[in-house]
Amino acid sequence: MAKLPVGDELIFRVAIPVPVYRLFDYLAPVDVELDNIKPGVRLEVPFGKGKKIAFLLEIAGHSELDASKLKRVVRILDHKPLLSTKDLRLLDWASNYYHHPLGEVISAAFPAGLRQGKSVVVQTEKHYALTDLGKVTDSARLQRTPKQKSVLEKFQGCPSCLSEAELSAWNDNWRPTVKQLIARQFLQIELSDARVNSPAALVRNNALQCNPQQQSAIDAVCAGLGRFGVFLLEGVTGSGKTEVYLQIIRTVLERGQQVLILVPEITLTPQLEDRFRQRFAVSIALSHSKLTDKQRQTAWLQMQQNECSIMLGTRSALFTPLKNPGLIILDEEHDASFKQQEGFRFSARDIAVVRGKLLHIPVLLGSATPSLESLHNVDKQRYQLLHLPDRAGNATEPVLQLLDIRNKRMLEGLSESLVEEMHLTLAKNEQVLLFLNRRGFAPTLICHGCGWVARCQRCDANLVIHFDEERLRCHHCGKEQRLMSQCPACKTGELTPLGLGTERVEKVLAELFEDKVSVRLDRDSTQRKGSLENYLRLINQGKVDIILGTQMLAKGHHFPNVTLVAILDVDSGLFSIDFHAPEKLAQMIVQVSGRAGRAEKTGKVIMQTRKPEHPLLTTLIQQGYRSFAKTALAERKEALLPPFSYQALLRVQAADIDAPQFFFQAVTALVQELNTGHTQVLGPVSAPMARRAGHYRYQLLFQTTRRQELHVLLDAIIPEIAKLKQAKKVRWSLDVDPADLY
Repeated sequence: MAKLPVGDELIFRVAIPVPVYRLFDYLAPVDVELDNIKPGVRLEVPFGKGKKIAFLLEIAGHSELDASKLKRVVRILDHKPLLSTKDLRLLDWASNYYHHPLGEVISAAFPAGLRQGKSVVVQTEKHYALTDLGKVTDSARLQRTPKQKSVLEKFQGCPSCLSEAELSAWNDNWRPTVKQLIARQFLQIELSDARVNSPAALVRNNALQCNPQQQSAIDAVCAGLGRFGVFLLEGVTGSGKTEVYLQIIRTVLERGQQVLILVPEITLTPQLEDRFRQRFAVSIALSHSKLTDKQRQTAWLQMQQNECSIMLGTRSALFTPLKNPGLIILDEEHDASFKQQEGFRFSARDIAVVRGKLLHIPVLLGSATPSLESLHNVDKQRYQLLHLPDRAGNATEPVLQLLDIRNKRMLEGLSESLVEEMHLTLAKNEQVLLFLNRRGFAPTLICHGCGWVARCQRCDANLVIHFDEERLRCHHCGKEQRLMSQCPACKTGELTPLGLGTERVEKVLAELFEDKVSVRLDRDSTQRKGSLENYLRLINQGKVDIILGTQMLAKGHHFPNVTLVAILDVDSGLFSIDFHAPEKLAQMIVQVSGRAGRAEKTGKVIMQTRKPEHPLLTTLIQQGYRSFAKTALAERKEALLPPFSYQALLRVQAADIDAPQFFFQAVTALVQELNTGHTQVLGPVSAPMARRAGHYRYQLLFQTTRRQELHVLLDAIIPEIAKLKQAKKVRWSLDVDPADLY
């Protein structure tokens, strides 16, 4: 940029991460060479009584404000932009579409350290590798030092060196053991990462042989490289979607480009990471919430500077800058975890599609149970469907069976018929998986004498019994208290647990199957770092007979020896006021069922129900997920529900019960004045959970069949809401395309 004559002031137009729907003008810093300063750099600016990190969006020659009232930029933090023009365009689109302040949206794209103004330095990590002695040493020799044995086996199972970040993600306390193995000459420090990105050394292991459907999917996506297109890879569980990803990624890497792979849950990351490291010799960056801020910042900068070829991450990794982008993949694209539920409420799936369009690269969405929105886009020919109808190899689909438990004797949620099936399976040295999407011992504590129920004082919810910890805990606000032995109301009645949780089922399994090993996988049992990976390793080594768990079991895990899967409580998902519920239940059933039977072993899935004639269940069993989806889409079309209409949910909460109502009275007056189209406004009404964490909650739903009309109305309303005096007494948020109505 050419310098202006002395006396003229340049204006820096910046976004600041504050909840304000506007940009801010500042005077350019004094005595700074401005020729190379471009949008995308970070600045430090005075704001209020302090200073904030801001993001430069434009350098202008004038401001609408009087220059004498403008403050001056304190300093420029970056010599080069950290975000490209296309990155900024994407974030601007996201801010406009989700009606969220641009400064907060841009801030969300940065790792914590860079948001705080820390310097752009890629930390040099040490890498460790096996010595020749370590490669040939039998780990059984280290039987007396189990920690050393475990670490040596970790290295022997990895074809290359391991970085400090990779070891920390695996085990917090790896350093002393690695130091001991170095002293014993089993490990050595690598001066640099031995993995290289040259096309000649990209692949470590050969690809698997693909069936015709897999090869057709690979060919279709590879033919679309270099231009925008969205592919929906619908593959039944076990059909080899990951192998399709790997072979497409190889082609992208051979073109010298980068790949961004998003998964819905952290629990899927270690398993996929292992597959990727076994196949590719390139650097792989990780980004998820279990990593330290330093590790996430390093991964972000490695991709931004093209020092890394593959990023594997969760939802927030979507905004990572790519120096040379080639492909975006979303695995399990239907998963609700891809929708951010707090703050900047974005859909990673939808923004990934927009990002692919801006970057002129393909986007690959994969799922065994595609979302109704994605299937609708296939029908509209916006997405290209790639179908994998068969399991890879000789594997067959599991047999699905409804087990009517009406009037049947139950043993803590297990019917006698199910227990018998479990005994038969275990007798063949095969594994059993039990699914119950409710953690804790029981969801309710009730007095048998007077009917008193343990309720959360801050939420409209019961306290959940955690028997082993002797605690009552609210799963909504986290408040907890001691588990009492006497009813506080009548002082005499017997307190009785009501309902089932995984902890309760775990105890009955220990009684019914005394000689068998069972593990419980839920958020409570896997809190410690590395515990989930340890459980999964034991399961795959055949040291576990019965696997009991919650939602985390439904996603992506490969248990080759599981031949019986039982869903203990299907009915809890059949009755909901949210129209999304049937879709989520159907996806859960199919995903959990997919854990049964791989390779030559046929699996069986038993669903315990008191509603065996329910059309959702019978359709799934007799005709499959695609038939269910077709029926569900027809019902949504009839009712003009998404994806045949567009929604936005305005939520509000306050500690004062009257404040939300006064707020919505003012908002309703605004809507009546500004709503000139056909947008329906439903409410305000209490949220399904009217009180949570001590706050009273209400919501207002906007719905229309014209997307543009909805956004025009929101564009007019949101700035006005921010000015309302009633808005200062409540916390409010807007959720565009809400994933649920809670």
